Amino acid sequence: MSLATAYSRAQSGIESPLVTVEVHLSNGLPSLSIVGLPEAAVKESKDRVRGAVLNSQFTFPRRRITINLAPADLPKEGGRFDLPIALGILAASRQLPAETLAQYEFVGELALSGALRPLRGVLPAAIAARDARRILIVPQENAAEASLVDGVEVLAAAHLLEVCAHINDIEPLNPVPRQVQINSDAALDNLDEVRGQHHAKRALEVAAAGGHSLLMIGPPGTGKTMLASRLPGILPTMNEDEALEAAAVASISERGFSVEQWRQRPFRTPHHTASGVALVGGGSNPRPGEISLADHGILFLDELPEFDRKVLEVLREPLESGRITISRAARQAEFPARFQLVAAMNPCPCGYLGHSNGRCHCTAEQVQRYRAKISGPLLDRIDMHVEVPNVPQAILRAPSKETGENSATVRQRVEAARDRQTVRNGKANALLKNRDVQQHCRINDADSHLLEQAIDRLGLSARAYHRILKVARTVADLAGEKDIATPHLTEAIAYRRLDRTSLN
Repeated sequence: MSLATAYSRAQSGIESPLVTVEVHLSNGLPSLSIVGLPEAAVKESKDRVRGAVLNSQFTFPRRRITINLAPADLPKEGGRFDLPIALGILAASRQLPAETLAQYEFVGELALSGALRPLRGVLPAAIAARDARRILIVPQENAAEASLVDGVEVLAAAHLLEVCAHINDIEPLNPVPRQVQINSDAALDNLDEVRGQHHAKRALEVAAAGGHSLLMIGPPGTGKTMLASRLPGILPTMNEDEALEAAAVASISERGFSVEQWRQRPFRTPHHTASGVALVGGGSNPRPGEISLADHGILFLDELPEFDRKVLEVLREPLESGRITISRAARQAEFPARFQLVAAMNPCPCGYLGHSNGRCHCTAEQVQRYRAKISGPLLDRIDMHVEVPNVPQAILRAPSKETGENSATVRQRVEAARDRQTVRNGKANALLKNRDVQQHCRINDADSHLLEQAIDRLGLSARAYHRILKVARTVADLAGEKDIATPHLTEAIAYRRLDRTSLN
């Protein structure tokens, strides 16, 4: 019977569902048809496959060829099915052993010469092949990315002929060794390069230890952006699951994934002209946006009030859920979005409110209108609001040895605090649910009274109440304390800067 089956992987969000490529040869006028909801690039694969087969010195069957990509209701796109289609045709025409294909999965785009070209989304395919316990064959350029997945055997080829020689057991392909390197942090910006700003550095350490969102308020040139760029250098190293999820999102993005980025936390800095779709993702074929590309990393929004208010509002749900679902008429895709939000803003339109030089001439109405660009519900979801004041010139001229601790020293404390949270909670403090807060963030009666006074005076919501307790729990973890004490709670309350009536 002139029927052969090969296995491949489609792309749906960061998932990689199985696609069975069935090839049937029958009598009739020579033709080739592809069914199974193929998009334009898949329909065009018949011409690429024909050229690759002929230029690889194989015989292209002059029969009626029907190719079915199952399941039929799953959209198929891109050139990733070229290789399994070509192998299916060769197996159905008995130029390859059809029974051997069952133990493999194939992804790869073919050139007319038969060469294999790289593609996006190989990492999710490798994860799925591991779970299915099949061997994955990929283009040579995608080998390093696919080999990051533990437990899957990856074979890499540069040409269709190499794949066929392996299947015919003429010249077997060697398994690609697994990539296990952890990249050095030497290229990351160091915290000791920031002069002064000890309060802001402390806030940055607390935010890193508990995974808390952070808003920095201060005049231009005080180091807000500089501080934010130092956050990746003090965050804990990603574990295997976090690294794979972040790499999978990068793999399906337009820029793709590079193995040099392995285990490096993403740091995304979209411009304030970015649209809501750019932030959350979208398109007819949904692609991840900035919040997903920042998964397990940092999303830094500089000049926060300059973002369109409707754009900022799309952040509210992902900040709580850690996921974003993009729905279209024909399909739906879900992407992870467990990012740490860090934002910066000026205190007023001119930027110099409260500055010692008295340059600010903004009226109270102008200041209020400026801050109103950030909605209360979004501001309520940001754990910490920290003032970043102007740095005196004497500190700027101080010798470099007096700049303070470097990132490595701070990260040791951050990792120790995060380890305490993992043992106690199983997750970072910022991810605690309300019932977890009641269990792990208990305070004594005197501190409860203090917090009640702060809530009444600052007009805090129930969400802000819980976030203060989470931050206080992180401060206690940094101090190595089992229970939250008064100094920990007062420090956490002090990190609600915008809840006060004035920044003067």
